[in-house]
Amino acid sequence: MEVHPQSTEPSCRQDPPLALYIHWPFCISKCPYCDFNSHVRETIDQDAWRAAMLRDLAHEATLLPGRHIASIFFGGGTPSLMPPSTVEALIGSAQSHWGFAANVEITLEANPSSVEAARFADLSRAGVNRISLGLQALDDEALGFLGRAHDVQEGLSALDVAQDNFARVSFDLIYARPHQTIEAWHNELDRALSFGTEHLSLYQLTIEPGTRFATLVAQGDIDLVDPDHGAALYELTHEVTQAAGLPAYEISNHARPGAESLHNLTYWRYGDYVGIGPGAHGRRGGLATSRHKKPENWLKSIARNGHGCQVEEPLTPRERASEALIMGLRLREGVDLADLAERCGVDPETLINMRKANLLQQHGLVHLTGQRLSVTSEGRILLDRILAELVET
Repeated sequence: MEVHPQSTEPSCRQDPPLALYIHWPFCISKCPYCDFNSHVRETIDQDAWRAAMLRDLAHEATLLPGRHIASIFFGGGTPSLMPPSTVEALIGSAQSHWGFAANVEITLEANPSSVEAARFADLSRAGVNRISLGLQALDDEALGFLGRAHDVQEGLSALDVAQDNFARVSFDLIYARPHQTIEAWHNELDRALSFGTEHLSLYQLTIEPGTRFATLVAQGDIDLVDPDHGAALYELTHEVTQAAGLPAYEISNHARPGAESLHNLTYWRYGDYVGIGPGAHGRRGGLATSRHKKPENWLKSIARNGHGCQVEEPLTPRERASEALIMGLRLREGVDLADLAERCGVDPETLINMRKANLLQQHGLVHLTGQRLSVTSEGRILLDRILAELVET
């Protein structure tokens, strides 16, 4: 599919471009660490799902007329299992309803299996221009522990195919795995950087409630990484990527300057975004939206109501400001407090606990320069605790 961006982006401050998130909820199997809204089904009626997705998208378009799309993100689940014709239809529908801003970014998450890699050329022709590949590890034993179906060689072959077909490529790795040493992670990270991608998402292994790993931890079958060792791995990650020219622009995301994920920046900068598909969330003009999570319930809602939305909850100015701070302080650039107060309609003096901010600054954990607040590299390891201290709810 040929994408035709608009020649200029909207100039109105109150009417910036949108981000569109499309959730494909199906996977071949459920990974033991995953708490995302993903489901395994023996059969999928692809025609019915394409039609339902298009109806959900059209509903949101009627509520947000006159906007442009800056980014689309196909997440899941495993959206690389979607037929490329469905991907193309959704991209075309979004362009028809809204129009695309210049340099629109269209990302699709993919598993690095040979079956899915065979679809990459078709997905590129459908309009996808950025791929996010779930390699997760560069060690076969670790991939087995993480419940991944591919091995390292298959993953790297898929990475080669991705780099041949997409202008922009990112991939994920999970570190702080049980018994992972500093040296082993350093070697794995050096190898990851050698592949020359513009973006890396590097996540510490976390044990989420309701996952298979949570059960194994409760049974004593998984040894969790000591927090001090986890902090050392985190610091190493940031030092090595910085030296390689892919500094952290967010807690877990690293990119060459100019190669940051535009879609995720919309979340972190608290812009408007549309979410369609089972379990998708959105922020639409001061409303928090969420879709039915179970695929069958979402389909029934589409048939009954013409959309899959389950909740539309108005957010108060204070709630919006708190969300914006919690998201924005994940970024290295931090938050412009005056701009945030204006956008959310709150008194800037009430956004944060200034006494705590000054104390944290004395300890080298935050920077407060004029109206810009950011968390230092030392503070990012303690971000959750810092947010609890700073953000007035």
